[in-house]
Parts: sequence; C-alpha cells; structure tokens
Amino acid sequence: MAAWSPAAAASLLRGTRRLPLLHCAQRMFASQTEGELKVTQILKEKFPQATAIKVTDISGGCGAMYEIQIESEEFKEKRTVQQHQMVNQALKEEIKGMHGLRIFTSVPKH
Repeated sequence: MAAWSPAAAASLLRGTRRLPLLHCAQRMFASQTEGELKVTQILKEKFPQATAIKVTDISGGCGAMYEIQIESEEFKEKRTVQQHQMVNQALKEEIKGMHGLRIFTSVPKH
C-alpha cells in the first residue's frame, strides 16, 4: 500500500462533494494547532515526569486524529498496553471527539 500524501488524497477526492474532512487534506502551517497545544498541556499535567512530549495532528489540522510521542519515568516497569491505557485515560474526554489516536510511549534512557 502506498503512503498517504496530500497529492494522493487530492486525486482521490477530485470530483467528490460534501466530504466533511476535505478541509483537512493538507496542513498549510508549521506552528502547533490549538488541539495540539491542548493535548500537550493535558499530557504535561498528567505526566509531570515526562522528559519529552510531542503531539502532532495527523488529520491535516482539523483535530480528527493525533499522533502522540511521550517519554516518561511513569511508564517504567509497565507493559506497552498499560502505558497506552495511561495515555488514553489522561485524554479520556478529548478522545471522544477524535477519529483516531496513534500512541508511542517510552521510558527515558539514562
């Protein structure tokens, strides 16, 4: 399967009408979106020992899907599924409005 790209999405969407996420096909700016900032702030509050948090809106800027990378001591001695459950719990309310969430967790290497 080919990788997703804005150009590929545009060719698939050409000629179609009333697609709700059409305005999300391509992100046109480099600064963080309001949604990215909100999710980042929540994660900083819920994971005070985090040494790295990166939140990226991978839906093109409309907030439908995010990729989260978080590194924290709080994940130490927990299985990956438990780490992801912790992130899901922290974002419980925000997840209700999302279509998808990609989570990458890790423990800092000393």
